[in-house]
Amino acid sequence: MRAARDVFAERGYHAASIRDIAREAGLSLSALYYYYSGKQALLVALLEDTLADYQNSCEVALAAAGDDPAARLNAFVRATVEYRVRRQVDSLLALRETRNLEPDQLEGFVQRRDALPGLLQEIIEDGVACGLFATPYPDEAQRTVLAMCNAIAQWYQPSGDLTVTDLVDRYVHLSLTLVEYRLPGDR
Repeated sequence: MRAARDVFAERGYHAASIRDIAREAGLSLSALYYYYSGKQALLVALLEDTLADYQNSCEVALAAAGDDPAARLNAFVRATVEYRVRRQVDSLLALRETRNLEPDQLEGFVQRRDALPGLLQEIIEDGVACGLFATPYPDEAQRTVLAMCNAIAQWYQPSGDLTVTDLVDRYVHLSLTLVEYRLPGDR
């Protein structure tokens, strides 16, 4: 799978061949076919692994955050930013190559993937309902938070001046600003 990820990232799904992947993995073509029926099966396995890891990261963070919408938003953003940095190549593949899933694979994958924006939407709506978030645009806030977090995979350089901790802190701050977070005494 690591070889498939590297080949897909370098060449794109359509330009990659199963032979290229086998060579990168140090396997014979027949050995690769023993484990995966083809390039589509490798793409599905990669995307499913990526999604499962991201979902797990979010679930663990949210379970520790409790019921407070601000703490849950913080946890969701933190998990997303850390994930996008930790699995940067995988994140880019998921953003770019999902379109190459065959229709029977695409539908189920998209349903599982879209559950995460639904969790974020629920957090924001809960915050608005209890008066912690004052945004008049919860749908747009949810889309903006996700878009900015997802974009990290495109530009972040681990060797740059910005640490992951700084990045997380900034994105949590930006997210709380987007939802117009109000401290309990400021409502």
